[in-house]
Amino acid sequence: MRLLNGLLDSLFDLLMRPLQPFSLLSALFAVSLLTAAAILIVVRVTSDQRAIAAVKRQIHADLYEIRLFNDDLRAMLVTTLQILRHNARYLGLSIVSMLCVIAPAALILPQLQSFFGYSGLRVGQPVVITAQLKSGRQPAALETPPEISVETPAIWMPALNQVMWRIVPTAPGDYLLQMRIADGTYDKTVHVSDGLARRSPARLEPGLLTETFYPGEVPLPDGAAISSIHIDYPNSEIYMFGRRVHWIVLYAILSVAFAAFLRRPLRVEI
Repeated sequence: MRLLNGLLDSLFDLLMRPLQPFSLLSALFAVSLLTAAAILIVVRVTSDQRAIAAVKRQIHADLYEIRLFNDDLRAMLVTTLQILRHNARYLGLSIVSMLCVIAPAALILPQLQSFFGYSGLRVGQPVVITAQLKSGRQPAALETPPEISVETPAIWMPALNQVMWRIVPTAPGDYLLQMRIADGTYDKTVHVSDGLARRSPARLEPGLLTETFYPGEVPLPDGAAISSIHIDYPNSEIYMFGRRVHWIVLYAILSVAFAAFLRRPLRVEI
């Protein structure tokens, strides 16, 4: 999983680099357009397009038949059963394409979350970084570059087995913090800016789910004294028509809209 995440991290960093000068909304439009084109290409390659077109024509014919014979209950019942049979046939023809789209989405969406799900830290804005300990109180210290100011000493929360610090960035950029707890040293990335960039809110223990949903950083080493490091990135704010919209909702809507628009130029039956 670490090798796959490393490859995906490099790929998405490369794909997102040309979009960094643009606003978050513009970048999301571009990513949605690319996603729609990719989905249509996958559907075209992995499905029997002629059979799909034929079964869709049959479904349309059945619907017209219901409209024509809406006073004949027996004919309507027979046609409805035919529609159900043709729909089952349509789903059977589409199942491979659906799997080929859904399976990669489990890896792609966490990557996009790293770019679109969080806002960067701002210069002069305090933020809390928290370590979750596996056992009781341990000696702890936080080392930061000059551009990150540590405002508080280590604050212990015995009931939660947590230690935290409040930090304040003084300049934009990417930084590496070093947390020393017990005999171990653990790194955590921090990004300070308002632009499009990869942000990792948590570094967690190794595991399939944690590495899938938080791909931006390598997991903590085995035998670490802590189980996680969290930094409180704000949630991203994307506004459309004066309303705040979660990025994944807008991404889904745009991807479907672009797919509908590109379907005919790319000659894809869906």
